[in-house]
Amino acid sequence: MASGFFALLDDIAALMDDVAVMSKIATKKTAGILGDDLAVNAEKASGFMSDREIPVLWAITKGSFLNKLIILPFAFLLSAFLPAAITIILVLGGIYLAYEGAEKILEFLGVLKHHEKKDLDMDMTNEEILALEKDRVKAAIVTDFILSVEIVIIALGTVTEKEISVQIMVVTFIAILATIGVYGIVALIVRMDEFGLKLINLNESEDSFSDKVGHLLVNALPWVIKTLAVVGTIALLLVAGGIFVHNIHWLHDHFNMVPGMVKEFIVGLVFGAITVLFVQIFKKLFKKKK
Repeated sequence: MASGFFALLDDIAALMDDVAVMSKIATKKTAGILGDDLAVNAEKASGFMSDREIPVLWAITKGSFLNKLIILPFAFLLSAFLPAAITIILVLGGIYLAYEGAEKILEFLGVLKHHEKKDLDMDMTNEEILALEKDRVKAAIVTDFILSVEIVIIALGTVTEKEISVQIMVVTFIAILATIGVYGIVALIVRMDEFGLKLINLNESEDSFSDKVGHLLVNALPWVIKTLAVVGTIALLLVAGGIFVHNIHWLHDHFNMVPGMVKEFIVGLVFGAITVLFVQIFKKLFKKKK
């Protein structure tokens, strides 16, 4: 009886060790998308009234948890009964990520028009502000859903050869980490300026250490969000390129001489630019038919 109990403990320890190792690998694989998720949500959660930033972020966080609850069971069912679908979803998701990254770069270069973003206006009524807030939350949750699918599928792709128990624990851990980690950091970022103002108002001196730190935090917020947007765009193309290179054998076999990250970035950008071109053509044809 005792030997059976210790054997069970040994099996559990081995399983948890396997889960820990695979979770580390899966976290590395999904880091690029997590970076973009962080950049996207930091931008979407900022620009509100100070007292509305946290409620807006909490609404998006709850939507993100709901997204994961919907996605995870379907992902495990596909892995168990139709594993080939995982690769197809990965590639389709890669096309979307490449499109997003290339579109941002083409907008920055002036090749495409920037998407119009409706900002808060001091003349808006409370009803208009709440409507805008609701629209932004909805848009953020939709974006989170797409990114969550990719996070879950990429994480699942690292453990497809493991038993289902390991798959469930690893992918669920990554999904929870993605939500808590991303939105926790976003909360800290969007409150940087408020914390800075509190430091500035901490004493009446105009040149104190707290004033300097406070001004630094207030002035740094826009730059932090811009930097995250740039890093997120690069991460999108690297993740997309990595998906294509590792799942399309022709690309993997014919570009061995190109360094890994350079190859993934170029492949992601090329696929993204082609997708942008097709989308633009489709939009023009659809407008003509209208």
